[in-house]
Amino acid sequence: MTSAFQHQIEKAAVLLEALPYLQQFRGQTFLIKVGGSAMDDPGLVRRLLRDVVFLEVAGINPVLVHGGGKAISAAMKAAGLETEFVGGLRVTSDAAMDLVERTLSREINPGLVRGIEEFGGRALGVPGNDAFIGERMKAWSDQESREVELGRVGRVVDVELSKIQAAIYSEIVPVVSPIASEVGTKLALNVNADLAAAALAAKLKATKLVYLSDVIGLMEDPKNEDTLIPSVRSDRVESLIEQGIIGGGMIPKLRSAVEALNAGVGKIHLIDGRIPHSLLLEIFTESGIGTEIVKA
Repeated sequence: MTSAFQHQIEKAAVLLEALPYLQQFRGQTFLIKVGGSAMDDPGLVRRLLRDVVFLEVAGINPVLVHGGGKAISAAMKAAGLETEFVGGLRVTSDAAMDLVERTLSREINPGLVRGIEEFGGRALGVPGNDAFIGERMKAWSDQESREVELGRVGRVVDVELSKIQAAIYSEIVPVVSPIASEVGTKLALNVNADLAAAALAAKLKATKLVYLSDVIGLMEDPKNEDTLIPSVRSDRVESLIEQGIIGGGMIPKLRSAVEALNAGVGKIHLIDGRIPHSLLLEIFTESGIGTEIVKA
């Protein structure tokens, strides 16, 4: 047998490994949140969007929620606005909110839609305030030892699904920005993208909620990737927080993930978006490459 034939046989074996997963997930909804360094490299973004188109062609319904923190910080710096964070959340004035909305909904979001279309897919940009309903929130300040106001920052309290569901039913990929419409005033609120993704996944009862970021998953030692924890039961999350294995911005992410599981989401995945095709490797291979969180 020639080496050329052997190479083709290996390709076929990869496809066959994916077969049971394709059969299992056909017609299911996957909520994919992309952020961190995975959004800073255009090449990584293109590879991700091609993988998203693959999912849609395979009969899976991908829904994207995106962040854009670094782009927002750059826009604020260019405008002469200072960036301040409290408890991992960006303090957002009225002037800053205008920049946040422009950057997320009118720059990053249309760019992701165009990227999907370039690979032959169909996508619909959904400004988050057409879907997310929110209320303002405070955050604990260690410096002041009290809760402080954050301005136009909110949490999602409900989701209007009509645009997103219509897109899914039409085999169009919804791409949603993390902005909410404030209850009562209808003002735009800046929402943490991880929490927005969890709220939407819960409302959609998504089969999977996938967080693509710049870490490989949960590690017993954050400095040693060999200590990756491949699978975690949801009832272990609080103990991992107490042990310090989960810390910083991962705490609200993982707590919202547990809430999403309790609300009907099938499984949570934490994977490194910097790894080429990490989305497909996590979903369509037996071993996966990140950390999965399953309901206890």
